Amino acid sequence: MPGLDTGVQYIKGVGPKKAYRLKRLGLEKVEDILYYLPKDYEDKRKISVLAEGSCENKNLYKVAIKLPPSLIKPRRGLSILKVQVEDKSTTAQLVWFNQDYLRDRLIPGKEYLVYGKLKKDSFGIQIHNPEYKPWEGKNTSQGITPVYGLTEGITNKEMTKIIKTAMDEYLQAVKNVLPREILLKYNFIDKKEAIKQIHYPNSPESMIESRNQLAFEELLVLQLGLLKLKKTNTDNNGVSMPKHEYIDGFIENLEFELTDAQKRVLGEIMANMGSNSQMNRLVQGDVGSGKTIIGIVAMYNAVLNGYQAAMMAPTEILALQHYESLLKAFNNINIKVAFLSGNQTKKDKEFVLSELVKGRIDIIVGTHALIQTEVAFKRLGLAITDEQHRFGVRQRLTLSDKGISPDVIVMTATPIPRTLALILYGDLDISIIDELPPGRQEIKTYAVDDSMEERIYKFVSKQIDEGRQAYIVCPLIEESEKLHVMSAEELYVRLKNSVFNNHNVALLHGRMNQKEKDSIMTDFKNKRIDILISTTVIEVGVNVPNASIMLIMNAERFGLAQLHQLRGRVGRGEYQSHCILVNNSSTKLSRERMRIMQSTNDGFKISEKDLELRGPGEFFGTRQHGIPELRIANLIRDIDILKSAQKEAISIADNQSWLSDDEYSSVRESINKLFSAKTDEIMLN
Repeated sequence: MPGLDTGVQYIKGVGPKKAYRLKRLGLEKVEDILYYLPKDYEDKRKISVLAEGSCENKNLYKVAIKLPPSLIKPRRGLSILKVQVEDKSTTAQLVWFNQDYLRDRLIPGKEYLVYGKLKKDSFGIQIHNPEYKPWEGKNTSQGITPVYGLTEGITNKEMTKIIKTAMDEYLQAVKNVLPREILLKYNFIDKKEAIKQIHYPNSPESMIESRNQLAFEELLVLQLGLLKLKKTNTDNNGVSMPKHEYIDGFIENLEFELTDAQKRVLGEIMANMGSNSQMNRLVQGDVGSGKTIIGIVAMYNAVLNGYQAAMMAPTEILALQHYESLLKAFNNINIKVAFLSGNQTKKDKEFVLSELVKGRIDIIVGTHALIQTEVAFKRLGLAITDEQHRFGVRQRLTLSDKGISPDVIVMTATPIPRTLALILYGDLDISIIDELPPGRQEIKTYAVDDSMEERIYKFVSKQIDEGRQAYIVCPLIEESEKLHVMSAEELYVRLKNSVFNNHNVALLHGRMNQKEKDSIMTDFKNKRIDILISTTVIEVGVNVPNASIMLIMNAERFGLAQLHQLRGRVGRGEYQSHCILVNNSSTKLSRERMRIMQSTNDGFKISEKDLELRGPGEFFGTRQHGIPELRIANLIRDIDILKSAQKEAISIADNQSWLSDDEYSSVRESINKLFSAKTDEIMLN
């Protein structure tokens, strides 16, 4: 029987052209198709009456046509077909746009089943563009039917057919992952049936139960994988680098005093470094909490113990910033610091690599270039990754593989509620810097709508005339036909040529190559640019102490955590800073989100509110936070399932027999697949 790894083009009726379209949805193998969850369902089992129908959801109605359809054409390219209908409760009007051909199919006096969402106003009840079919004496609808996320060239009808065919041809290849004892304990059904019930449920309850079962399985596999990683790291004989006698003097000579939170976290790191076990620690702190200096002290300790240290950042400009910070910190100390990136000349890169492997470089800072095959160390003792949410588990492991069980620190400025962080980063010990350095000015935050545009631009001009600089952030790079949102490109053209024509204005976005982006950010940092109009590419960027204004257009299109990250780009110098959120949404949710941003600068409080308000799937995606991609489970919506899975995983992991027991062979295979290439050697051998 063909396996689940079979390419989608081999599913009957798909072929190369549709396979290409499906790839845009991330659907490349049969397995991807089977696990492609509906985004919604249409329940056509029950016939409702018009007088009690919902304006929120689609419902099925049985109606009779009262009068012949009427067709009007108010303007070129638009036709409106209206039909008066009634049921036993009241009357309504069915409305179709640009579907003239329906006029001859809708016959007065006949009864029809129609499916759609009601619109109620002073003129009565309407249903726009409903599905319809003649009444045949009974409800002949299909019951509960799936609605899938689509891409251009694939209709829901086609997607439904593709998934049904895949199930008919390949579902038998699916096997239970969970051992029999867990299936019985939680009253789970056969996995094949669970997948079937997700796509074609017998009832809403059976769909929810099946989905929760598959989510539990996925989260159990995730948790077991992370626990095994953590145990492997703990069991590893890491490098022992006790706190050196010079460390306290180094800290005393800093230009500032460490906060109590920084001292606590540094104490945890020093204790780890001094042990014989490999350290794997997450350092989580809000924007401006002082994570970098923690990393610098840890790297200095590694060097004093005779080891090398590496620090990897997601962008060249951030890596350069860390490089400059290290050069400044070790200005009067004999520590050799080097930089490595993909944009260096071949000659410079070869020189750095040669010096590194000979041990003549103590600390190296760089981008993803650090994990390339040709990079080798003489004696790597500490590996640090900054902005952990931009890297995956495998990238982190690849960097640590450059040494023999070196200590590992991962840092993130993305605040995550602690309870969730403990689950997300199950393979790491967690340190939280929950205190900002004294004297840091609070950023004043204002939420306005675009009616304040003129006043906003006058305020920005005034700040620039006083010597400050400003960021203006847009959600899109270029104009969109579908969204009424100002793009970075069109705003740049407009402001550069009119409002700010006396100032130096530049544009920055993600489609520029790295060299262009770095050049623009360097000019901004060096005050050659007054106003930087950008997309969220500046969310993780360099310190520009002179920038005092963050103006965010269409702020309603950003998550709270992202707004907080962007706000953290200002307020880094001695000047009072301002964040202006232009919110063009009048919804209650949007107003509440803006209120939260104005009421607190605490990233952890904001992240908790973000989690609470935004709901399923929107707080963040797994890929952005460095853990393996999940197909079914949602780390926010399924928090209770996740806790149950974690409890079960801890119980299983305590009994080492699961690593060899045949009952757990499918679990082990699933872990290897979820964590991809590196796990075979790191986790389960």
